[in-house]
Amino acid sequence: MTWLTNLTGFIAPFFIIMSPIISYGDQILAMHRNKSSAGFSLDIPLIMLVASFFRIFYWPGSRFDASLLVQSFIMVVVQLILLKIALEHRPLPATKGGEGSMPFSGLQQGGPFDIQRPYNFWQWRSHKPYWHFLLYLLGGLIVCEVLLRPMEPIYDAYSVLIGYLGLSIEATLPIPQLIANAQSQSCKGFRLSVLAAWIGGDAMKVFWFFTSTSEIPLAFKVCGCFQAACDCLLGIQYFIYGAGGDEAVLKEHAMEEAHWARGHRASHSHTRSMSAGQRGATFSDTEAE
Repeated sequence: MTWLTNLTGFIAPFFIIMSPIISYGDQILAMHRNKSSAGFSLDIPLIMLVASFFRIFYWPGSRFDASLLVQSFIMVVVQLILLKIALEHRPLPATKGGEGSMPFSGLQQGGPFDIQRPYNFWQWRSHKPYWHFLLYLLGGLIVCEVLLRPMEPIYDAYSVLIGYLGLSIEATLPIPQLIANAQSQSCKGFRLSVLAAWIGGDAMKVFWFFTSTSEIPLAFKVCGCFQAACDCLLGIQYFIYGAGGDEAVLKEHAMEEAHWARGHRASHSHTRSMSAGQRGATFSDTEAE
């Protein structure tokens, strides 16, 4: 068992540092190639960006393992790219025949998880509010760091608070995707590579947390175990629902057939009207239909 602990202690820090790229690189490329972020929960970059900001500002007060700090910086960069790609290739609003309800218009209306967010938070159609929120959050954390740092007792409590808050937020990462999959009865848009990286990475991370000789606060261990359990539930969903590819193809075919049928009926009606009147006058919308 000692050799496994030593091996994990050598591999885990490197894997943790690279995990943002390993976990989300394929998701970014897939959305860029497909020109669509349908099926991908936009709450994922929100959760990871907020959690990473909190972890970065938690480090000065706790001085946890440096690999976890480096991972937080890399995670911020990767999630900013992921958010940008997801916003650029978001589906059309549901009112225009697109898939606006996934992930940009919230959960399906009337469903068991139907939740109205205050001020439509993180479901805005415009791009600017997303970036404004992140800038305000970062600015607020910088101000608190500067103002509270000289007051040691208060700063210590503040550091522990944002540390536990950030790690708790990160632990909820799989929950939005769990809800989205359960409501759509499909894992369409959620990459298997991301799921494999989550499960494998969290399993290794939890083992390292409990065997590492470096400083790992208890909050990392508790939240890590909860997140690993949620990852396993995602794996069960993927096994049950699959990626939903066939269903998407059938829907596309049905839409194409309906569109062709409407065009055919309109063309046939137009021909009959012209033949009956033997004239080329302009028809009203009612007559053309």
